[in-house]
Amino acid sequence: MRLAGFLLWEFVYTFRMSVPHAKSPSATFDADSAVRALQFACDTLQIEADALLMLKQRVATDPQGRFSKAVGLLFNCRGRVVVSGIGKSGHIARKIASTLASTGTPALFVHAAEASHGDLGMITADDALIAISYSGEAGELLAIVPIIKRMGAKLIAITGNDNSSLAQLADVHLNVQVDKEACPLNLAPTASTTATLAIGDALATALLDARGFGEEDFARSHPGGALGRRLLTHVRDIMRTGDAIPVVDEQATLYTALLEISKKGMAMTAIADTGGRAIGVFTDGDLRRLIETVQDFSTLAIAEVMHRNPRSVHPDQLAVDAVDMMEEFRINQLLVTDADGKLVGALHIHDLTRAKVI
Repeated sequence: MRLAGFLLWEFVYTFRMSVPHAKSPSATFDADSAVRALQFACDTLQIEADALLMLKQRVATDPQGRFSKAVGLLFNCRGRVVVSGIGKSGHIARKIASTLASTGTPALFVHAAEASHGDLGMITADDALIAISYSGEAGELLAIVPIIKRMGAKLIAITGNDNSSLAQLADVHLNVQVDKEACPLNLAPTASTTATLAIGDALATALLDARGFGEEDFARSHPGGALGRRLLTHVRDIMRTGDAIPVVDEQATLYTALLEISKKGMAMTAIADTGGRAIGVFTDGDLRRLIETVQDFSTLAIAEVMHRNPRSVHPDQLAVDAVDMMEEFRINQLLVTDADGKLVGALHIHDLTRAKVI
């Protein structure tokens, strides 16, 4: 009977925990509730802003220069930066590792609990560990730190207590203590996690500057993002080539050029000499202007009405250079020529749009 009673209690408890919390029948979100919510928002933001200002002051006036020491330790790390934590600190640690990795510092996240069950093998003597625990007493971290220290890896601790066990074991300790959490119960990590995330961002940006990490470096680690596409896409990657290039020779008639414009769908055609060099261009806009003065197109030579010395780009130029040129001269098409002026491609603004360069 006792066992049956226990099982029944366990079932009821589990069932209750699985059901979303119901609101009190009398609870409503009215105008007063909206005002109260706004006040909570402002209080939260103020508390977290104060925490960051206090952290800034602590870093700026630290007589030991611990922040600079931490940056130097990470800069000189021959391996990777391993960031670890548990609970909310673990979530912050994962984000810090991601930010470091995307700004030129090879880094990875290791879950503190999983480290004791095999993931510790990810860490080598050449690595540096950033261990995050606001109390500085997280058992999962304290279990692995002695092992990491024995293997020779450097340790940076981020805690809210200079006297904590983790701080005492660290080569460099960064204190992110806050006066209070933004949580009205002063329990849920809020201001403290904001401060921890901020110190991680500060480390990443300081390292970025120390390494001379620039826009092109950032683009290489973000090839799928907008900046990556803008800085890594070259004209040759998206230009039209071969039979897709609208082109006629300089002996062609205007009628032949119009057929080429219609066939290739770029609203223009290039004109090339016998050596394949681009010597002119004729566009839909030119045609509209020509209609006002010319009635018979059948015998008119394209060489008589084309624009000579057409604007062009090199295939090895960045696609954003082509965008800049189109915007500057208010045109929608560009010829692509090699170093000798030979026509090797054509580029329409729609090609740049499809490639998400613009």
